[in-house]
Amino acid sequence: MTREDGPVPSASRLRHGRWLLALVPLVLVGGAFFWWQGSEGAEAPEGAPEPTSAPVPDLREEARAPAGRSSAAMAAAEPAAPSLLSPEAREREARRELWQKRLERAKRSLESYVAATRYPPESRPSREHPDQLELAEPERTRPLSPKAAEDGTSDVQLRLKQDKVFVVGDEAVLFSVACEDSRRAPRPCEVVSALAHEADHLADAGGVPGVPVTFVDSGQGGDAVAGDGVLTGRLQPSKQGFAMFSGTLRVVLRVRSGSLEDSAFFDVLYTPAPPATFTGRVREVLEGGSLDLYLPVQVRKAGRYVVSGRLDDEGGVPFAVVSFNEELQEGAQEVKLNVFGKVVRDDKPTFPLTLRDVEGFLLKEMGDPDRELMVTLRGPVHTTRVYSLEQFSDAEWRSPERDLYTRELEKDVMEAQKQLDAALKDTPEP
Repeated sequence: MTREDGPVPSASRLRHGRWLLALVPLVLVGGAFFWWQGSEGAEAPEGAPEPTSAPVPDLREEARAPAGRSSAAMAAAEPAAPSLLSPEAREREARRELWQKRLERAKRSLESYVAATRYPPESRPSREHPDQLELAEPERTRPLSPKAAEDGTSDVQLRLKQDKVFVVGDEAVLFSVACEDSRRAPRPCEVVSALAHEADHLADAGGVPGVPVTFVDSGQGGDAVAGDGVLTGRLQPSKQGFAMFSGTLRVVLRVRSGSLEDSAFFDVLYTPAPPATFTGRVREVLEGGSLDLYLPVQVRKAGRYVVSGRLDDEGGVPFAVVSFNEELQEGAQEVKLNVFGKVVRDDKPTFPLTLRDVEGFLLKEMGDPDRELMVTLRGPVHTTRVYSLEQFSDAEWRSPERDLYTRELEKDVMEAQKQLDAALKDTPEP
C-alpha cells in the first residue's frame, strides 16, 4: 500500500483496497465469535465466580495506545473509577469527602470569626467602615423625568444635596438643587415650589401645617455662588413652625428644566431639645495598653447613649472609628472612647491623633423616631499627645462572649477532624 502523502493510486487499486478493507470487520467478528465459543466450552475452576459480561475492547483505543502497552494494561495502571467501586467502597469515599469539606468549612468559620473579633466593636480601623469616615451629607442624582429618560427623549439629571441629615435645636440645614446633562454640563433649572412638612410615614402626620421653603441662586441665604445654576434652600425647624416637633421632616419640591417637570424630596431628622450636651475639654489616659479619651457630657435624660467619633493620624489620614454604647445617668458624666492598642500596633498611625466629628444620640426603646439627637461636634475636637507604638498592647480583644463562640467553633473543627480521621482509617490499604 502507498502512503497517504504518496502518489495518487489508480481506480483499480482503490477498488482492490476497498475490497480488502471490507473483509477486515468480517475477520474480526469471526475471530471474536470462535473465541467466545471456546470460552463457553472451557470448564471454569471449582469455586470460581460466574463469568460476567465484559465490554468489547475498542480496537481504535488499542491502536492509539503506546507501543508495548495495551488499553487493558493502561486501565490497570489507572485508579478505579467510582462506578467500578463496590457499594461499600463508594460509601466510604463519600463519607471521607463529606467530612473533608466539613473540616475545611469549620476551619474557615473559626479563622473568620477570630479575625473579625480581634478588635472590640467600639474601636475599629477606618478601612472597615468607609461609609462612616464623614458626617452624613448625602448627595444623589436621578433623572428629572424618569419616563423621558426611558424613552431617550431627555438626559436631564437632577442633582440633590443637603449639608446635614440630623438637626438639633436652633440648627439649620441647607439643600441644593441643580440640573445637568449626562456630561454634568449645567441645564436650566427652576424650583417651582417647595414645602416642608411631617414625613408621611409618621403615625400622627399632618398635625403641623406645611411650611414653604425658598430656593435661590443669588449668593445669599446660604447660597454659595450667585448665578452658578445651583439653587439653595434653607430650613431652620425651630424658627419655621416645628419648634415642638420631634421626628422626620420632609421637604417636597417641584423642579422644572425646559419643558420637563417632576418632584423630588429631602428628609431630615429633627430633635427640638438635646437630651445631653457635650461640655468641657477631653481627658486622655493611656491605660491597659490602650488610649482612652473621656468626653464630659451633661445628661438631661438618663438612658442608653450611642456616641461615635473619627480619628485621623498626624497627616489627616483616617485611622479609626471609635464609639460608645452604654447607659448614662442624669447629671455630669463622661463618655469613654477607646483607642484599642492592637489597632494602633497593626495600623501604625503617626501621632498625634486628632478626634473629629463627634455625634451622639439617646436611643429610645419605643416610638418613631428611635432616637433623640445630641448636637454634633463638627471638625477637630481633640488632639492627643505623642506616643510610641511600644506603649500599646498587641494583645487581641477578649470577652466572655468571644471566648464562648471561639470554643464552640473549635469544637466544630475537632469534631470534623475526628470524623475525617475515622473515615480515613476505614479506607482499606491499596
